[in-house]
Amino acid sequence: MGLADLHIHTIYSYDGTCSVPAVLKHVKTKTNLNVIAITDHDAIRGALEALELAPKYQLEVIPGCEVSSRDGHVLALFIQKPIPPHLSLKETVLRVGEQGGICIAAHPTAPGTSSLDFKDIWNALQDPDVRRILVGVESFNGGLVYTRQNPVVEKQSQSLPLAQVGNSDAHILRMIGQGATLFSGNTAQELRYALEAKTTSVYKGNGLNGINVMRDYLPHFFLRKFGWVTHNHHPQDPLRLERLSRVMSNQ
Repeated sequence: MGLADLHIHTIYSYDGTCSVPAVLKHVKTKTNLNVIAITDHDAIRGALEALELAPKYQLEVIPGCEVSSRDGHVLALFIQKPIPPHLSLKETVLRVGEQGGICIAAHPTAPGTSSLDFKDIWNALQDPDVRRILVGVESFNGGLVYTRQNPVVEKQSQSLPLAQVGNSDAHILRMIGQGATLFSGNTAQELRYALEAKTTSVYKGNGLNGINVMRDYLPHFFLRKFGWVTHNHHPQDPLRLERLSRVMSNQ
């Protein structure tokens, strides 16, 4: 069985704390993930960078983004161009489909962040074109502060005709893989087949409850605000803190 984390943020998100190479280095050396997706907020640049660098780290990367639809956040996968924010859920999904991509409903009903309501997901799925593109629901999110919401979301997600997906929603390296998706195979294309066939299952990580998320994330978040992020220069080099301006100038 393969393992994928399809919800990871980098410094191309306003709240991300790690460069793309840092994410790839950590995934390769500290996790057993086979496939990842870079899904920055309404931005595709980090995902395309990851796709280019992936062979150096011997990883499978899916280009994507977390789209701020008018109804809540949507994970857009297998895309090459950004999706405009603030469209309806239906229009967002159809725009992803125009690029040959697929969608996953991110952290539905999660408090404190823009999230889809299950009623809105169900209504959108009545459109056959939407149903072909919106293939999964994030029934477990390992990075939310309100992790106690996960059991409720998981139960409601099972009533939908969608693949069940686990993700980390990682904004720091330690979060990556704390939620993940099990699938038959080990490549990005095999994962896509499993999502479309609704044969995936959820992997639930250990060690990050809501308090731990904030305890681990806030120091990195404030370092980011002061211009410092985690970076990796080369697959053989260690991770280290660097000034954001220096990292971005080398992109």
